[in-house]
Amino acid sequence: MRSIIVAAITLSLAITTLTGLPAQAAAAAPNISVTNVKAHLTQLQSIATANGGNRAHGRPGYLASANYVRGQLDAAGFTTTLQSFTYNGATGYNVIADWPGGDPNDILMIGAHLDSVTAGPGINDNGSGSASILETALEVSRQALQPAKHLRFAWWGAEELGLRGSQFYVNNLPAADRARIKGYLNFDMVGSPNPGYFVYDGDNSDGTGSGPGPAGSAELEKVIQDYFTLIGVPTRGTDFDGRSDYGPFIAVGIPAGGTFTGAEGIKSSAQATLWGGTAGQAFDVCYHRSCDTTSNINDTALDRNADAIAYSVWTIATAVPPAVVWQDTFETATGWTVNPSSTDTATTGQWERGDPEDTTSSGAKQLGTTVSGTNDLVTGRLAGTAAGDFDLDGGASSIQSPPITLPSTGPLNLSFSWYLAHGSNASSADYFRVRVVGSTTTTVLNQAGAASNRNGAWATATASLNAFAGQTVRILIDAADASGASLVEAGVDDVKITR
Repeated sequence: MRSIIVAAITLSLAITTLTGLPAQAAAAAPNISVTNVKAHLTQLQSIATANGGNRAHGRPGYLASANYVRGQLDAAGFTTTLQSFTYNGATGYNVIADWPGGDPNDILMIGAHLDSVTAGPGINDNGSGSASILETALEVSRQALQPAKHLRFAWWGAEELGLRGSQFYVNNLPAADRARIKGYLNFDMVGSPNPGYFVYDGDNSDGTGSGPGPAGSAELEKVIQDYFTLIGVPTRGTDFDGRSDYGPFIAVGIPAGGTFTGAEGIKSSAQATLWGGTAGQAFDVCYHRSCDTTSNINDTALDRNADAIAYSVWTIATAVPPAVVWQDTFETATGWTVNPSSTDTATTGQWERGDPEDTTSSGAKQLGTTVSGTNDLVTGRLAGTAAGDFDLDGGASSIQSPPITLPSTGPLNLSFSWYLAHGSNASSADYFRVRVVGSTTTTVLNQAGAASNRNGAWATATASLNAFAGQTVRILIDAADASGASLVEAGVDDVKITR
């Protein structure tokens, strides 16, 4: 894990192709042999020992490490590529390995950086992640797994010099190929000797640092958390702070997740109570040092994280994606009706479909960036010369979908991306609301305002529509500035119903 911090850029993507609300259950995950994982670590240690004590970018130990990994994968039936790049006058390499089969338009990537710093062999940082995903890939082969998603594993070069390998890979992917990657799992330092159990905070539930990952990251986080819950190990969030190879992926809107057992940070007393270990000591006292050898590994943490990787891969990759019943990305007009009941009172900022212009006032209010494409549903798409020129004012505005005929069997699920933003002059009388109207009416989201600043940020919501099976329904969206001339903005994108 590198020590340079790069700010993560968070964008949004539709979520349902990632984990999917599966029509068929995922295959049971295997137990990954920690003995096998440690055997890979022994090989990486031997490579470093034979090549000046490290496996750093541009050094012979790195290329030998890449060839070891590639040889294992070639023998297991993967299609591998040794992708070269140049940084600081030296040639670096990424190892990319594709498992045959799965939907080529629905790719799950699993990655870890393979390089060390020059100071040492880098067995925890990041032989641990590299060996764990390697053994997971080999288990895919042993079981002749036939996933619904296409699986692609990656070992990155020159991470320690600023994510150079993963950045090269992402930057050189054509846009169409980027769009096929629906999720990226990153594993960097998963065997720290004084470990914590951290999971990347995809939904920003911690409310700190860089904010949430791209839409779908929350679902990746939950899959990993579910595994640790199954084995009775509590987890805590870790921020998308840009310190590892997920950075280039989230920068282009690809959902990401992963685990981390801690680096140079100091374990607190509360964390020692939660997980054991030594309070007041670094999670990894040998971080970026010559003592990061095979002796610098906590076997229990390594075993748990390797199994969490396999659980995540099997759960996500083998679940059969749901069928799309109806969707709207708002790139074309599909028949939504503004003010369907002729009861709206808003004088500005009425709902419309269009390309929104961004506004700011003590932070982002109307978002000029959509979840996908160019258009969304937004309360007054223009910005004007001041943030309040075209915001929602004067009461409520509503918009209703065309009729949607639902199948009689399910399960049926609604998902959509949304935001509500307001200034500190708002109140709890202001709101954003989504209802489903059929033979009955159900509110699936009701977000009240407050007398505090709330910046615009895309979030995702899901709801079961099983109660409406066989009915023709409409989706009714409304928002209100009901507390006077407060600053209120709202948006909706990528509405989808799946079975």
